Amino acid sequence: MDSGSPPRLATGVPGLDDVLHGGLLSGRFYLVDGNPGAGKTTLALQFLLEGARAGERCLYVTLSETRDELVAGARSHGWSLDGIEIVELLDDDAELAGEHDVTMYHPSEVELTRTVRNVLEGVGRHRPGRVVFDSLSELRLLAQSSLRYRRQILALKQFFNGRRCTVLLLDDRTAEGPDLQLQSIAHGVISLDQYAPPYGRLVRRMQVVKDRGSGF
Repeated sequence: MDSGSPPRLATGVPGLDDVLHGGLLSGRFYLVDGNPGAGKTTLALQFLLEGARAGERCLYVTLSETRDELVAGARSHGWSLDGIEIVELLDDDAELAGEHDVTMYHPSEVELTRTVRNVLEGVGRHRPGRVVFDSLSELRLLAQSSLRYRRQILALKQFFNGRRCTVLLLDDRTAEGPDLQLQSIAHGVISLDQYAPPYGRLVRRMQVVKDRGSGF
């Protein structure tokens, strides 16, 4: 490894660590994309569990699943999420009751601001070294325009870089076609795929599309 490069963090997935020559570069911003069911959450949990085993502070920010769903999913693999902080940013009962209705701004703009503020507050409160953000599809819907979405992602990248966080952003490919602008922002891109052959078991594939400043 280049002496000027940041240290590598094991992902908890031995095969992926072999491909990446030891793991992900510390303090970088990574995108993990794949269709629903491809294994994004499983990979993200392995990444955080590996950090927890190493004594690192780990944070899972979720806009798409509840804490109970994450705990149940981990339990199905025989894992415990003890030592991993979980911040839920799902719409609450007040949102469903219409208590956040506004007249001066579009509701999505208010909700985007509130969501991002809660993310920043959660990171500031827990001071993690490893962060998972699940998922970008909800943030994309709130942004509504590609310009606002890109600006928000760039702002998050700058925020995390200033705190030496290694971040996994999960995306379920709800955008039409590959999100190339998001791939251009991320330091690295890991793509997960699954397909059902005419016969036999379901096949899963992992591909490292990009790992900026590193051989793989």
